[in-house]
Amino acid sequence: MRNKIQVAPSQLNGTVKVSGAKNSVLRLLAASILFDSDVILRNYPKELLDVQVHEEMLKHLGKSLVYSTPETVNISQLTPLSTTLDWEGRSIRNTLLILGGLVTKYGHGKVPLPGGCKLGERKYDIHVDVLESLGANVYEEGDYLVARSNGRLVGTDIKLRMRSTGATENAIIMATLASGITNIYNPHIRPEIIDLTKFLNNAGANIIVHGQERIEIIGVEKLLPVNHSVMPDNMEALTWAVIGAVTKSTITIEDFPFKDLEVPLIHLRESGVNLYRNGNNAIIGAGDCYPVEISTGPYPGINSDMQPIFAAFAAFCNGDSHIIDLRFPGRYGYSDEMKKMGVASAIDGDLLVIHGQGGSKIVGNEVKALDLRAGIMLLIMGLAASKGKTVINDSWQIKRGYNQIIEKLLGLGADVKEID
Repeated sequence: MRNKIQVAPSQLNGTVKVSGAKNSVLRLLAASILFDSDVILRNYPKELLDVQVHEEMLKHLGKSLVYSTPETVNISQLTPLSTTLDWEGRSIRNTLLILGGLVTKYGHGKVPLPGGCKLGERKYDIHVDVLESLGANVYEEGDYLVARSNGRLVGTDIKLRMRSTGATENAIIMATLASGITNIYNPHIRPEIIDLTKFLNNAGANIIVHGQERIEIIGVEKLLPVNHSVMPDNMEALTWAVIGAVTKSTITIEDFPFKDLEVPLIHLRESGVNLYRNGNNAIIGAGDCYPVEISTGPYPGINSDMQPIFAAFAAFCNGDSHIIDLRFPGRYGYSDEMKKMGVASAIDGDLLVIHGQGGSKIVGNEVKALDLRAGIMLLIMGLAASKGKTVINDSWQIKRGYNQIIEKLLGLGADVKEID
Protein backbone atom coordinates (compact mmCIF):
# COMPACT_ATOMS: atom_id res chain seq x y z
CA MET A 1 0.00 0.00 0.00
CA ARG A 2 1.32 3.42 -0.95
CA ASN A 3 1.81 5.56 2.10
CA LYS A 4 2.30 9.07 0.75
CA ILE A 5 0.00 11.56 -0.92
CA GLN A 6 1.40 14.42 -2.99
CA VAL A 7 -0.86 17.41 -3.47
CA ALA A 8 -0.35 20.76 -5.18
CA PRO A 9 -2.39 23.99 -5.06
CA SER A 10 -5.62 23.46 -7.00
CA GLN A 11 -8.85 25.21 -7.82
CA LEU A 12 -11.67 22.67 -7.95
CA ASN A 13 -14.89 22.47 -9.87
CA GLY A 14 -17.63 19.89 -10.22
CA THR A 15 -19.80 17.56 -8.16
CA VAL A 16 -18.84 15.15 -5.38
CA LYS A 17 -21.04 12.70 -3.49
CA VAL A 18 -20.77 12.18 0.27
CA SER A 19 -20.16 8.51 1.15
CA GLY A 20 -21.68 6.49 3.98
CA ALA A 21 -20.50 7.57 7.41
CA LYS A 22 -17.45 5.89 8.92
CA ASN A 23 -18.65 6.62 12.44
CA SER A 24 -21.96 4.91 11.70
CA VAL A 25 -21.00 1.95 9.53
CA LEU A 26 -18.43 0.62 12.01
CA ARG A 27 -21.16 0.44 14.67
CA LEU A 28 -23.54 -1.27 12.25
CA LEU A 29 -20.86 -3.85 11.45
CA ALA A 30 -20.40 -4.56 15.17
CA ALA A 31 -24.18 -4.81 15.65
CA SER A 32 -24.36 -7.41 12.83
CA ILE A 33 -22.98 -9.87 15.39
CA LEU A 34 -26.44 -9.88 17.01
CA PHE A 35 -27.99 -11.37 13.84
CA ASP A 36 -28.35 -14.97 12.72
CA SER A 37 -30.18 -13.67 9.63
CA ASP A 38 -28.84 -11.55 6.78
CA VAL A 39 -27.85 -7.91 7.09
CA ILE A 40 -27.75 -5.79 3.93
CA LEU A 41 -26.02 -2.41 4.11
CA ARG A 42 -26.39 0.12 1.29
CA ASN A 43 -24.42 3.35 0.75
CA TYR A 44 -21.56 1.27 2.11
CA PRO A 45 -18.06 2.88 2.12
CA LYS A 46 -16.05 -0.24 1.29
CA GLU A 47 -12.77 1.60 0.57
CA LEU A 48 -12.34 2.90 4.12
CA LEU A 49 -9.36 1.22 5.76
CA ASP A 50 -11.15 0.98 9.12
CA VAL A 51 -14.10 -0.71 7.40
CA GLN A 52 -11.75 -3.21 5.77
CA VAL A 53 -10.15 -3.99 9.13
CA HIS A 54 -13.60 -4.52 10.67
CA GLU A 55 -14.64 -6.78 7.78
CA GLU A 56 -11.62 -9.00 8.37
CA MET A 57 -12.44 -9.17 12.08
CA LEU A 58 -15.99 -10.31 11.29
CA LYS A 59 -14.65 -12.92 8.87
CA HIS A 60 -12.35 -14.24 11.61
CA LEU A 61 -15.44 -14.68 13.78
CA GLY A 62 -17.31 -16.54 11.04
CA LYS A 63 -19.31 -13.94 9.14
CA SER A 64 -19.50 -13.95 5.33
CA LEU A 65 -19.47 -10.65 3.43
CA VAL A 66 -20.51 -10.49 -0.24
CA TYR A 67 -20.84 -7.34 -2.37
CA SER A 68 -23.88 -7.27 -4.65
CA THR A 69 -22.90 -3.78 -5.89
CA PRO A 70 -19.85 -1.57 -5.18
CA GLU A 71 -21.88 0.15 -2.43
CA THR A 72 -23.97 -2.77 -1.12
CA VAL A 73 -22.76 -5.58 1.15
CA ASN A 74 -24.62 -8.67 2.37
CA ILE A 75 -23.46 -9.97 5.77
CA SER A 76 -24.47 -13.52 6.68
CA GLN A 77 -23.45 -16.63 8.61
CA LEU A 78 -24.20 -20.34 8.41
CA THR A 79 -23.14 -21.40 11.90
CA PRO A 80 -22.70 -19.70 15.31
CA LEU A 81 -19.74 -17.33 15.46
CA SER A 82 -16.50 -17.89 17.27
CA THR A 83 -16.52 -15.89 20.49
CA THR A 84 -12.76 -15.27 20.51
CA LEU A 85 -11.31 -12.71 18.13
CA ASP A 86 -7.79 -13.94 17.44
CA TRP A 87 -6.40 -10.88 15.77
CA GLU A 88 -2.85 -9.69 15.21
CA GLY A 89 -3.55 -6.96 12.67
CA ARG A 90 -4.12 -3.26 13.27
CA SER A 91 -6.60 -2.83 16.09
CA ILE A 92 -9.48 -0.37 16.14
CA ARG A 93 -11.46 0.81 19.12
CA ASN A 94 -14.55 -0.93 17.74
CA THR A 95 -13.29 -4.17 19.32
CA LEU A 96 -15.11 -2.97 22.45
CA LEU A 97 -18.41 -3.05 20.54
CA ILE A 98 -17.52 -6.47 19.12
CA LEU A 99 -17.05 -7.64 22.69
CA GLY A 100 -20.45 -6.27 23.66
CA GLY A 101 -22.09 -7.99 20.71
CA LEU A 102 -20.43 -11.36 21.40
CA VAL A 103 -21.26 -11.54 25.11
CA THR A 104 -24.84 -10.44 24.40
CA LYS A 105 -25.40 -13.02 21.67
CA TYR A 106 -23.34 -15.95 22.96
CA GLY A 107 -22.60 -15.27 26.63
CA HIS A 108 -18.86 -14.97 26.05
CA GLY A 109 -16.48 -12.68 24.24
CA LYS A 110 -12.73 -12.27 24.04
CA VAL A 111 -11.15 -9.46 22.00
CA PRO A 112 -7.77 -7.69 21.81
CA LEU A 113 -7.41 -4.65 24.00
CA PRO A 114 -7.79 -1.57 21.76
CA GLY A 115 -4.32 -0.68 20.58
CA GLY A 116 -2.90 -3.36 22.87
CA CYS A 117 -3.20 -1.01 25.84
CA LYS A 118 -3.95 -2.01 29.40
CA LEU A 119 -7.16 -0.98 31.12
CA GLY A 120 -5.63 1.84 33.11
CA GLU A 121 -3.90 3.30 30.08
CA ARG A 122 -6.99 3.87 27.95
CA LYS A 123 -10.27 5.29 29.12
CA TYR A 124 -12.59 2.44 28.26
CA ASP A 125 -13.50 1.55 31.81
CA ILE A 126 -16.92 3.09 31.08
CA HIS A 127 -17.51 0.19 28.65
CA VAL A 128 -16.61 -2.23 31.42
CA ASP A 129 -19.14 -0.48 33.68
CA VAL A 130 -21.86 -1.03 31.07
CA LEU A 131 -20.97 -4.70 30.66
CA GLU A 132 -21.00 -5.29 34.40
CA SER A 133 -24.25 -3.38 34.86
CA LEU A 134 -25.99 -5.82 32.51
CA GLY A 135 -24.59 -8.84 34.33
CA ALA A 136 -21.31 -9.68 32.60
CA ASN A 137 -18.08 -10.54 34.38
CA VAL A 138 -15.19 -8.66 32.76
CA TYR A 139 -11.46 -9.23 33.15
CA GLU A 140 -8.16 -8.98 31.33
CA GLU A 141 -6.35 -12.05 30.05
CA GLY A 142 -2.95 -11.08 28.71
CA ASP A 143 -3.51 -8.61 25.87
CA TYR A 144 -7.19 -9.52 25.64
CA LEU A 145 -10.34 -8.28 27.31
CA VAL A 146 -12.81 -11.03 28.25
CA ALA A 147 -16.50 -10.82 29.17
CA ARG A 148 -18.72 -13.70 30.36
CA SER A 149 -22.33 -13.95 31.44
CA ASN A 150 -24.35 -16.71 33.09
CA GLY A 151 -27.11 -16.87 30.53
CA ARG A 152 -28.84 -13.90 28.98
CA LEU A 153 -27.86 -10.36 29.98
CA VAL A 154 -30.44 -8.67 32.19
CA GLY A 155 -31.87 -5.22 31.54
CA THR A 156 -31.25 -2.52 34.11
CA ASP A 157 -30.89 1.24 34.58
CA ILE A 158 -27.51 2.42 33.30
CA LYS A 159 -26.35 5.88 34.34
CA LEU A 160 -23.41 6.90 32.17
CA ARG A 161 -21.08 9.15 34.15
CA MET A 162 -20.16 11.00 30.94
CA ARG A 163 -21.83 11.44 27.57
CA SER A 164 -19.74 8.87 25.74
CA THR A 165 -20.72 7.97 22.18
CA GLY A 166 -19.00 4.57 22.32
CA ALA A 167 -20.49 3.61 25.68
CA THR A 168 -23.96 4.66 24.50
CA GLU A 169 -23.58 2.50 21.39
CA ASN A 170 -22.33 -0.48 23.37
CA ALA A 171 -25.18 -0.20 25.84
CA ILE A 172 -27.68 -0.15 22.96
CA ILE A 173 -26.11 -3.20 21.30
CA MET A 174 -26.06 -5.20 24.55
CA ALA A 175 -29.51 -4.20 25.76
CA THR A 176 -31.17 -5.08 22.44
CA LEU A 177 -31.07 -8.84 23.19
CA ALA A 178 -31.04 -8.57 27.00
CA SER A 179 -34.07 -9.69 28.98
CA GLY A 180 -36.35 -7.03 30.38
CA ILE A 181 -36.07 -3.26 30.10
CA THR A 182 -32.90 -1.18 30.00
CA ASN A 183 -32.84 2.59 30.46
CA ILE A 184 -29.65 4.39 29.43
CA TYR A 185 -29.42 7.73 31.23
CA ASN A 186 -27.15 10.58 30.13
CA PRO A 187 -26.65 9.08 26.64
CA HIS A 188 -24.83 10.89 23.86
CA ILE A 189 -27.58 11.38 21.27
CA ARG A 190 -26.00 12.16 17.93
CA PRO A 191 -26.77 11.20 14.30
CA GLU A 192 -24.75 7.97 14.38
CA ILE A 193 -26.65 6.84 17.47
CA ILE A 194 -29.97 7.50 15.72
CA ASP A 195 -28.75 5.57 12.66
CA LEU A 196 -27.88 2.59 14.89
CA THR A 197 -31.29 2.63 16.61
CA LYS A 198 -33.07 2.94 13.25
CA PHE A 199 -31.08 -0.03 11.91
CA LEU A 200 -31.92 -2.22 14.92
CA ASN A 201 -35.58 -1.17 15.11
CA ASN A 202 -36.03 -2.06 11.45
CA ALA A 203 -34.83 -5.55 12.41
CA GLY A 204 -37.39 -5.93 15.21
CA ALA A 205 -35.66 -4.28 18.15
CA ASN A 206 -37.68 -2.10 20.53
CA ILE A 207 -35.66 1.06 21.17
CA ILE A 208 -37.19 4.41 22.12
CA VAL A 209 -35.06 7.55 22.29
CA HIS A 210 -36.33 10.08 24.85
CA GLY A 211 -34.14 12.96 23.72
CA GLN A 212 -30.95 13.56 25.67
CA GLU A 213 -32.59 12.28 28.87
CA ARG A 214 -32.52 8.53 28.22
CA ILE A 215 -32.85 5.66 25.78
CA GLU A 216 -35.38 2.97 26.66
CA ILE A 217 -34.76 -0.53 25.29
CA ILE A 218 -37.16 -3.45 25.69
CA GLY A 219 -35.11 -6.56 24.99
CA VAL A 220 -36.12 -8.98 22.23
CA GLU A 221 -35.06 -12.60 21.75
CA LYS A 222 -33.84 -12.30 18.16
CA LEU A 223 -33.51 -9.92 15.24
CA LEU A 224 -34.98 -10.28 11.75
CA PRO A 225 -33.24 -9.70 8.38
CA VAL A 226 -32.65 -6.02 7.65
CA ASN A 227 -31.85 -3.85 4.63
CA HIS A 228 -30.44 -0.47 5.69
CA SER A 229 -28.86 2.54 3.99
CA VAL A 230 -25.89 3.99 5.91
CA MET A 231 -26.30 7.68 6.74
CA PRO A 232 -24.10 10.23 4.87
CA ASP A 233 -20.80 11.09 6.53
CA ASN A 234 -21.10 14.51 8.17
CA MET A 235 -17.33 14.74 8.66
CA GLU A 236 -16.72 14.21 4.96
CA ALA A 237 -19.42 16.74 4.09
CA LEU A 238 -17.84 19.35 6.37
CA THR A 239 -14.44 18.63 4.83
CA TRP A 240 -15.69 19.30 1.28
CA ALA A 241 -17.29 22.54 2.46
CA VAL A 242 -13.98 23.76 3.92
CA ILE A 243 -12.02 22.59 0.87
CA GLY A 244 -14.33 24.60 -1.37
CA ALA A 245 -14.01 27.67 0.83
CA VAL A 246 -10.23 27.80 1.20
CA THR A 247 -9.50 26.94 -2.45
CA LYS A 248 -12.15 29.48 -3.60
CA SER A 249 -13.77 26.79 -5.71
CA THR A 250 -17.32 26.05 -6.80
CA ILE A 251 -18.34 22.57 -5.67
CA THR A 252 -21.69 20.82 -5.53
CA ILE A 253 -21.81 18.34 -2.64
CA GLU A 254 -24.47 15.63 -3.07
CA ASP A 255 -26.26 14.02 -0.10
CA PHE A 256 -25.17 16.79 2.23
CA PRO A 257 -26.45 16.15 5.81
CA PHE A 258 -27.60 19.69 6.62
CA LYS A 259 -29.56 18.65 9.71
CA ASP A 260 -26.50 17.00 11.28
CA LEU A 261 -24.25 20.04 10.74
CA GLU A 262 -26.40 22.97 11.79
CA VAL A 263 -23.98 24.41 14.38
CA PRO A 264 -20.75 23.95 12.36
CA LEU A 265 -22.44 25.54 9.33
CA ILE A 266 -23.47 28.57 11.39
CA HIS A 267 -19.79 29.13 12.24
CA LEU A 268 -18.67 28.68 8.62
CA ARG A 269 -21.35 30.97 7.19
CA GLU A 270 -20.60 33.66 9.76
CA SER A 271 -16.92 33.31 8.82
CA GLY A 272 -17.53 34.16 5.17
CA VAL A 273 -18.29 30.79 3.56
CA ASN A 274 -20.89 30.96 0.78
CA LEU A 275 -22.86 27.76 1.21
CA TYR A 276 -26.27 27.31 -0.40
CA ARG A 277 -28.86 24.56 -0.21
CA ASN A 278 -30.48 22.91 -3.22
CA GLY A 279 -32.60 20.03 -1.95
CA ASN A 280 -30.19 17.45 -0.49
CA ASN A 281 -27.21 19.08 -2.17
CA ALA A 282 -24.95 21.88 -0.96
CA ILE A 283 -23.28 24.36 -3.31
CA ILE A 284 -20.07 26.02 -2.16
CA GLY A 285 -19.17 29.26 -3.93
CA ALA A 286 -16.08 31.42 -3.69
CA GLY A 287 -16.14 33.61 -0.60
CA ASP A 288 -13.95 35.05 2.13
CA CYS A 289 -12.47 33.45 5.23
CA TYR A 290 -12.82 35.36 8.50
CA PRO A 291 -11.36 34.17 11.84
CA VAL A 292 -13.28 31.62 13.87
CA GLU A 293 -13.89 31.23 17.59
CA ILE A 294 -14.92 27.67 18.42
CA SER A 295 -15.16 25.39 21.42
CA THR A 296 -15.86 21.70 21.02
CA GLY A 297 -18.80 20.08 22.76
CA PRO A 298 -21.42 17.33 22.51
CA TYR A 299 -23.76 17.15 19.54
CA PRO A 300 -25.18 19.33 18.05
CA GLY A 301 -22.03 21.31 18.76
CA ILE A 302 -18.64 21.06 17.09
CA ASN A 303 -17.10 17.73 18.00
CA SER A 304 -13.44 17.06 18.65
CA ASP A 305 -12.88 15.47 15.23
CA MET A 306 -13.99 18.69 13.56
CA GLN A 307 -11.53 21.03 15.21
CA PRO A 308 -8.50 20.15 12.99
CA ILE A 309 -10.68 20.90 9.94
CA PHE A 310 -11.59 24.28 11.44
CA ALA A 311 -7.87 24.80 12.13
CA ALA A 312 -7.15 24.34 8.42
CA PHE A 313 -9.85 26.90 7.64
CA ALA A 314 -8.40 29.30 10.21
CA ALA A 315 -4.97 29.12 8.57
CA PHE A 316 -6.40 30.88 5.50
CA CYS A 317 -8.19 33.63 7.41
CA ASN A 318 -6.87 37.14 8.05
CA GLY A 319 -6.51 37.50 11.81
CA ASP A 320 -6.37 35.35 14.91
CA SER A 321 -8.63 32.32 15.38
CA HIS A 322 -9.16 30.57 18.72
CA ILE A 323 -9.93 26.87 19.21
CA ILE A 324 -10.62 25.12 22.51
CA ASP A 325 -11.13 21.36 22.68
CA LEU A 326 -12.99 20.54 25.89
CA ARG A 327 -13.35 16.81 25.10
CA PHE A 328 -9.66 16.09 24.46
CA PRO A 329 -7.73 19.06 25.89
CA GLY A 330 -4.43 19.73 24.17
CA ARG A 331 -5.23 17.75 21.01
CA TYR A 332 -3.14 20.13 18.96
CA GLY A 333 -0.08 18.09 18.02
CA TYR A 334 -0.88 18.76 14.39
CA SER A 335 0.05 22.44 14.89
CA ASP A 336 3.73 21.48 14.55
CA GLU A 337 2.97 20.03 11.11
CA MET A 338 1.08 23.21 10.20
CA LYS A 339 4.14 25.26 11.13
CA LYS A 340 6.17 23.32 8.55
CA MET A 341 3.84 24.83 5.95
CA GLY A 342 4.22 28.37 7.27
CA VAL A 343 1.30 28.65 9.70
CA ALA A 344 1.97 30.75 12.80
CA SER A 345 0.25 29.43 15.91
CA ALA A 346 0.57 29.24 19.69
CA ILE A 347 -0.79 26.97 22.40
CA ASP A 348 -1.86 28.57 25.68
CA GLY A 349 -3.04 25.85 28.06
CA ASP A 350 -6.08 24.29 26.39
CA LEU A 351 -6.31 27.08 23.82
CA LEU A 352 -4.92 26.94 20.27
CA VAL A 353 -4.41 30.33 18.62
CA ILE A 354 -3.86 30.39 14.87
CA HIS A 355 -2.45 33.63 13.48
CA GLY A 356 -4.04 33.60 10.05
CA GLN A 357 -2.40 35.61 7.28
CA GLY A 358 -4.82 34.92 4.47
CA GLY A 359 -2.87 31.92 3.24
CA SER A 360 -0.21 33.98 1.46
CA LYS A 361 2.62 32.44 3.49
CA ILE A 362 1.36 28.84 3.40
CA VAL A 363 3.60 26.77 1.15
CA GLY A 364 3.92 23.09 0.37
CA ASN A 365 6.31 20.97 2.42
CA GLU A 366 6.85 17.40 3.59
CA VAL A 367 4.59 16.67 6.57
CA LYS A 368 3.14 13.74 8.50
CA ALA A 369 -0.46 12.73 9.17
CA LEU A 370 -0.51 12.18 12.94
CA ASP A 371 -4.05 10.81 12.82
CA LEU A 372 -7.08 10.72 10.53
CA ARG A 373 -8.35 14.28 10.99
CA ALA A 374 -4.87 15.81 11.26
CA GLY A 375 -4.13 14.10 7.94
CA ILE A 376 -7.11 15.57 6.10
CA MET A 377 -6.23 18.97 7.59
CA LEU A 378 -2.84 18.79 5.84
CA LEU A 379 -4.46 17.72 2.59
CA ILE A 380 -6.80 20.72 2.76
CA MET A 381 -3.84 23.03 3.34
CA GLY A 382 -1.87 21.50 0.48
CA LEU A 383 -4.77 22.11 -1.91
CA ALA A 384 -5.01 25.77 -0.90
CA ALA A 385 -1.31 26.60 -0.36
CA SER A 386 0.10 29.63 -2.20
CA LYS A 387 2.76 27.53 -3.90
CA GLY A 388 4.72 24.28 -3.75
CA LYS A 389 3.84 20.63 -3.47
CA THR A 390 2.90 19.02 -0.17
CA VAL A 391 3.91 15.43 0.55
CA ILE A 392 1.87 13.82 3.34
CA ASN A 393 3.58 10.85 5.00
CA ASP A 394 1.47 8.16 6.71
CA SER A 395 -1.36 9.09 4.38
CA TRP A 396 -3.05 5.77 5.19
CA GLN A 397 -4.48 7.65 8.17
CA ILE A 398 -6.63 9.71 5.80
CA LYS A 399 -7.95 6.60 4.08
CA ARG A 400 -9.18 5.27 7.40
CA GLY A 401 -12.07 7.71 7.21
CA TYR A 402 -12.37 9.16 3.69
CA ASN A 403 -13.85 6.82 1.10
CA GLN A 404 -12.22 7.08 -2.36
CA ILE A 405 -10.66 10.42 -1.41
CA ILE A 406 -8.08 10.45 -4.22
CA GLU A 407 -10.63 9.47 -6.88
CA LYS A 408 -13.07 12.15 -5.69
CA LEU A 409 -10.40 14.86 -5.67
CA LEU A 410 -9.25 13.91 -9.17
CA GLY A 411 -12.85 14.10 -10.33
CA LEU A 412 -12.92 17.72 -9.14
CA GLY A 413 -9.70 18.56 -10.96
CA ALA A 414 -7.25 18.46 -8.05
CA ASP A 415 -3.52 18.01 -8.59
CA VAL A 416 -3.13 15.03 -6.28
CA LYS A 417 -1.61 11.56 -6.47
CA GLU A 418 -0.29 8.74 -4.37
CA ILE A 419 3.45 8.18 -4.45
CA ASP A 420 5.83 5.54 -3.14
